[in-house]
This record gives sequence, C-alpha cells and structure tokens, in this order.
Amino acid sequence: MLLAADLGNVTLLGLLDLSADFDIVDHDILISRLQSTFGVHGTVLSWITSFITNRMQTVNFAGLQSILASVLCGVPQGNVLGPVLFLLYTANVPVIAQRHGFLAHSYADDTQLCFHDKVSLSDIRLLCLKECISEIERWMSSNGCD
Repeated sequence: MLLAADLGNVTLLGLLDLSADFDIVDHDILISRLQSTFGVHGTVLSWITSFITNRMQTVNFAGLQSILASVLCGVPQGNVLGPVLFLLYTANVPVIAQRHGFLAHSYADDTQLCFHDKVSLSDIRLLCLKECISEIERWMSSNGCD
C-alpha cells in the first residue's frame, strides 16, 4: 500500500471475516477437494477423514449437561490442523478474487481483498469489489453444510 501511494495510486481494501464458517465446512466437499484439487490420498486422507468425521459433542453449563449430539459438519477449532483445512476448503476464494482483479490474502477465516489503482478508477474498482464479494458470498453459501 505504501508503494502504491508513492506512485500516486490509492488502495481499495476489502476485509472479509467469514464468521462461524469453521462450523459449516461440509465434510464430503472438503474430502473431495483434498483428493481432487490437492492430491491427498491414502493414509493421510484416512487420517484427516477420521479427524473431521464421526465426532460427538455435548455442552456443560451451570452443572448441567446436554445430550450427546453428532457433529455433522465443521472442522475442529483450537488446533493446528483446523485453520489449514479451512484454507484448503476455501481455496476458491482467492481464485474468485483474482478473476475480479484483486489480490487476496487469507489467514484462517479472515481474508483481505486488495487492489491498487489511479484515483480516477476508484468508482469502477469499488463496483468490481462489490461484485467480487457477492460472488464469494454465493460460493460460500453453496459450499456450506446444510
């Protein structure tokens, strides 16, 4: 951004916080992407599959415990693998951003969309940013756990 400013350009920055999206990762879609897009097979795929599927959870509050429930989607949080699996699951987001002419940087569920250009093109780029975010929203809603 500093280099763009030195050249007389402005920076358009969109900050996306994909809140609660760790919880909506569809296991079947993630496993399929790991195989087809990233070439994960064999023992590694079996280990990841066992890590994310057939999980159970319960809630303890004020000395009371809920019934045991199956976790049908999502990747576990609070570990090293969860954010990595989420980034692999959402690997299409930077591709969508690039199609709209934006750079994308992601860390876990936070994504930055960035573009440097002349001030005179800001209005056009803002429309592009809105279109990009809309496409990302559509992609996310069609790839989440129902």
